[in-house]
Amino acid sequence: MHELVDQLLSHVKAAWRYRWYAVVLAWIIALGGWIAVYKAPDRYEASARVHVNTQSVLRPLLAGLAVQPNVEQMVTMMSRTLVSRPNLEKVVRMADMDIRLKTPQDREQLIARLTRELTIQSAGRENLYTIAYTDKNPQEAKRVVQSLLTIFVEGSLGDQRKDADSARRFIDEQLKHYNEKLVAAENAVAEFKRRNMGLMRGDRQDYYGRLEAAQAALSQATLELKEAEDSRDAIKMQLAGSVEIPNLLDDKGAGDGVHTELDSRIQALEQKLDGLRLTYTEQHPDIVAIVRIIAQLKEQKKAEAKLRKPSARATQAQDPVHQQLTVSLASAEAGVAGMKARVAEYHRRHNELKAAANAVPQVDAEFTQLTRDYEVTKLNYANLLARRETAQISGDMDSKASVMDFRVIDPPQVPSVPKAPNRPMLISLVLLAALGGGLGGALLISQIRPTFNDERRLREVGGLPLLGTVFMVWTDAQKARRARGLIAFLISFASLLSAYAAIMVALVLTASRA
Repeated sequence: MHELVDQLLSHVKAAWRYRWYAVVLAWIIALGGWIAVYKAPDRYEASARVHVNTQSVLRPLLAGLAVQPNVEQMVTMMSRTLVSRPNLEKVVRMADMDIRLKTPQDREQLIARLTRELTIQSAGRENLYTIAYTDKNPQEAKRVVQSLLTIFVEGSLGDQRKDADSARRFIDEQLKHYNEKLVAAENAVAEFKRRNMGLMRGDRQDYYGRLEAAQAALSQATLELKEAEDSRDAIKMQLAGSVEIPNLLDDKGAGDGVHTELDSRIQALEQKLDGLRLTYTEQHPDIVAIVRIIAQLKEQKKAEAKLRKPSARATQAQDPVHQQLTVSLASAEAGVAGMKARVAEYHRRHNELKAAANAVPQVDAEFTQLTRDYEVTKLNYANLLARRETAQISGDMDSKASVMDFRVIDPPQVPSVPKAPNRPMLISLVLLAALGGGLGGALLISQIRPTFNDERRLREVGGLPLLGTVFMVWTDAQKARRARGLIAFLISFASLLSAYAAIMVALVLTASRA
């Protein structure tokens, strides 16, 4: 510790030798610093406070009916992205700062300065923000803050409405798309039901009923056909037993006998056809069969008429019993032909229904897939309709009663006293810097031009034993000169402090007048 004190005293003695250099350097630093502080331009800070009220009365009332955005998050995001380049360019135009811009470099420098100087901070309370800007022109600083405040209020509302409009447009496009899909699905389901009528799950009971009815009708028609065939065979047997046809007619009168028989059969069939037409349509199997038989008999009559030779002898009268049996035989054959056609038609219908029974599982699978796609499309369409109504209510709520209420607590204002520079503090710092610079300069010179101030230092550097010391004996004139030099040094130091005091008093008086 003793050595450290000795070393410190040694440096002080060394610097004392160059005290006038320290005084001059201190004065130079002080004067230069004070002039720079005096000429530094005043910088005024314009500020405004705005409160964002997010506790809207409509929020609990419209819960579940309208979209409730996270308002606090929106406000926080807006406050963080407010000082962005697009907003700063708007501020430049709104505050008329672009009038004095001449080159793109000037614009870039201005935007960079706005980025540094503009601040938006939370004021310590919920959703209370302070917007501040510092500039040497107080009115320009005020315009900048006013412009940024306008962007903050209007931009948030505009972004919210823009989001609502975008959501509605997207939902409308999706509704149009799903409406087309829904119509296509409905048409597909209707076409499938029409194409598979009777095989659908709701019509399944009717299908099996029709299958059983077709089976019963086929059985009944088969039985009736068997009865008709038996009846026809019986008539044939009676006709063969009562008259022996080859012996009744001779060679010359055979043609007339056959012609009379054909006419009788044709007449009987036409009578039966007239009776059936009173009950059924032309497409009925019995009518179709009788018409076909009549046509065949007429063709046969024409063919036999061509082959028959003319006979001068009149046709012998036929036996009435034989004639009645012939008519009954024609009628029985017509009935058998009609029954055969009916049985064939019932066979066809029964086979079609049996074949359709194999397609029932495939129809069920296809219908299930169609209805599943249709239900999904219908559900999505209904959800989109509900969401469009929700978006509409949300948009109306935002336009007529916003969920955010911006209240300007303190409008943009600029205090009369500049925020910067803080001249009293800077002048004090300049004084300290001058004193430190003077002392540092003296120490630096003492290190550049070193001297030995005590015996110990000389002994340490020289490495030789010290035999003795010679003291300086000052004369009275020299003592008087040294005293005057010390007084001059103290006066110069006191003058520096007095100049500092005078400058501080002047600053205080200027501030009080302002």
